[in-house]
Amino acid sequence: MVFSFIVIPLLVAAFLPLIGKISKKLLPDVLTNAALAFLLFNSILLVKPIFTNGFIIQNLSWLGEKVNLQIALDGFSLFMLFTISLVSLCVSLFSIDYLEHYGHKANFYALFLVMIAAMNGLVLVPDLFSVYLFMEVAAVASYALVAFGLGSDELEASYKYLMLSVVASAFVLLSITVIFGLTGNLSFQAVAQGLQDLNARIVLGVCVAFFIMGFGLKAALIPFHAWLPDAHPSAPAPISAMLSGLLIKVSGIYALFRILYSVIGLSPALSRLLMALGIISVLVAALLALGQKDIKRMLAYSSISQVGYIVLGLALGTPLGIAGGLFHLFNHATAKGLLFLNSGSIQHITGTRNLDELGGLGKKVPITSGTNLVGALSIAGVPPLAGFWSKLIIIIALVQAKAFGYALVAILASILTLWYYLLIQRKAFFGQVREKWQQVREAPFWMSAANIILALICLLVGIFFTPVYKTWISPAAEALARGIHQVLMWGL
Repeated sequence: MVFSFIVIPLLVAAFLPLIGKISKKLLPDVLTNAALAFLLFNSILLVKPIFTNGFIIQNLSWLGEKVNLQIALDGFSLFMLFTISLVSLCVSLFSIDYLEHYGHKANFYALFLVMIAAMNGLVLVPDLFSVYLFMEVAAVASYALVAFGLGSDELEASYKYLMLSVVASAFVLLSITVIFGLTGNLSFQAVAQGLQDLNARIVLGVCVAFFIMGFGLKAALIPFHAWLPDAHPSAPAPISAMLSGLLIKVSGIYALFRILYSVIGLSPALSRLLMALGIISVLVAALLALGQKDIKRMLAYSSISQVGYIVLGLALGTPLGIAGGLFHLFNHATAKGLLFLNSGSIQHITGTRNLDELGGLGKKVPITSGTNLVGALSIAGVPPLAGFWSKLIIIIALVQAKAFGYALVAILASILTLWYYLLIQRKAFFGQVREKWQQVREAPFWMSAANIILALICLLVGIFFTPVYKTWISPAAEALARGIHQVLMWGL
């Protein structure tokens, strides 16, 4: 059941180019969305076993023979699988209509599913080299998807993303190589046990620095953020939603904190360093977002700022801080995915993303306007939407830890976030309708449906905060907070 998160997307991706020769639209749409719906349903079914047992370990067998490939599922990885499946299904639904003017749907969906399979694999594998392997597979698929339209801007952004990502991968691989030399192992459990028996602080400190630089670049933390504002405006809207909503969190945030908590251990000095990087990203990126006229570029800087909140909560290291960071990870994935899809709707409707050229669209496209407002208010932390609760938990955790300066900056940056999102809303949707937008119509059905689903999630998760917290956030936070003890229990 757990291996299906990797196997099913890869199988469907393998056959899609052939199926695309038979049916250019219907079959690729149906197969892709059916596969993703199955994965979402599967992730929900796994809640009970994880509640009961705490974790699931599975070994891959081939024709009755055991293969040396294992996967480990706990509350943290299940939470990530659910988030990946939910957001990617909504993005896939949006793509049904959005891709009509691109063509080659089957090829797009094949790359899309490879990226999802790789993210799922990264979340499930319990050894360092497999983390690197799946991270690279996801990256390669994302390079192609950023450049999918083959425009000059898309190719340039993809190339820049590739070059910086290669640097990040090199840092990660070098650190893994050194750790293998120290311990002679790559599995989380064996490495965690081996590092406890060694006295190699300086070498391990260098490895941690390489991990932070590598995964920090993948997560687009400041000062490793340069690729993100270029890649997002150029990529197709569904890929922007995937990059910001999922990929930077899986390849960056999940990988970094899984290794730091479950393999190396989070020291007080490391916690302070990551909190400093987080708060710098929160504030600086929020200020940079204010000066943008391109909607997607503004959203890209917003993603960097919101990743800072996630890092701030997770790096704090307290149970409440970890829970707030993970909850904000989910809320940002859904709300920012919604906002990037809405930017795609705006461009589809008007042909532009320049805020200075828009205005008064709310009267013509009320669904796009309404869903955009919901996503913006959720990210800004306005009650009763989901983003309010996650930001509140992070700020309360900072106050409890007596990190009052961090809490103040987090509050001020949240006000800045509300400011620039209201700028988008005012310039794009409010005011008088410009003459050239008099004839515009609402986005097509599937694009609007995907936006409505994500907007409802932002609203309902906020209203039903308690059951969502108990079912998804609390088990994930507990699994991560147990740190090294969690992987030692896996018995790998």
